[in-house]
Amino acid sequence: MTSKDRILSRIRRALAQPGPGAGAEPAVPVVDIPRDYLRVHGDRTPDESADLLAAHLSEYRAKVHRTDAAGLPGLLARLLAARGARTVLVPPALPAHWLAAADAALVQDRPESTPYELDAVDSVVTGCALAVAETGTIVLDGGPDQGRRRITLIPDHHVCVVRVPDQLVDSVPQALARLDPTRPLTWISGPSATSDIELDRVEGVHGPRTLEVVLLGAQ
Repeated sequence: MTSKDRILSRIRRALAQPGPGAGAEPAVPVVDIPRDYLRVHGDRTPDESADLLAAHLSEYRAKVHRTDAAGLPGLLARLLAARGARTVLVPPALPAHWLAAADAALVQDRPESTPYELDAVDSVVTGCALAVAETGTIVLDGGPDQGRRRITLIPDHHVCVVRVPDQLVDSVPQALARLDPTRPLTWISGPSATSDIELDRVEGVHGPRTLEVVLLGAQ
C-alpha cells in the first residue's frame, strides 16, 4: 500500500464511503450545525450598503468609482486612459457598450491564451457575481461577463463593475445563499497583497497590483 492509498483509505473511513472491493462501513452520524448567528449586522438602506462597501474597499487600497449606465462607457475609457492601457482583456459576454468609448485594443478571453500572453495585456475589465458590503469583498464565479479565473489574476490592472443594488448584499451569509458552490468562486478584497515577517506590504504578488471597482447605479 502506497502513502496515497493510506491517505485515501483514511478519508473513506472518515466519510464512511467504502472503497473498491471494500464492504459497507458504519455511517458517520450527522451532526446538526447551529445557524443561529446573525445573518446581517444592522439595518441599512441600499445607499448605506453601497457606502459601506466603498469604505471597506478603499481601506483595502482599491480605487472606487460611482456612475450610472449612461456614464459607464466614458468612465471606463478615462480609467483605462489614465492607466495608459493600450490593450484590455474582455470576457466573452462583457456588454459591448461598456468599452465603446475606450481607445484600447480589445483582447478576447481564449482558452488557448498562454500566461505570457495574458501578462502582456495592460488591463482587464469584468463584471462580478456579487459584492459584500460588510467585508468589502467582490466575488467572481466565472460567469460570462467575468471570464475564467486566470484572466483576473495575471493582468496587473483589474477594473470590476458591480451593479448596485442588484449585485450587492450586506453579509457573507447572504452572499453564500445566492452563490452556486459548484462554480469557481474567487473572493477579492482589494488588490493582491502580502506581507513578509517584518510586515512590509508587497502588492501584486498573487494577482493585480491595482483594483478599481465601479459601482454602477450607485449615484
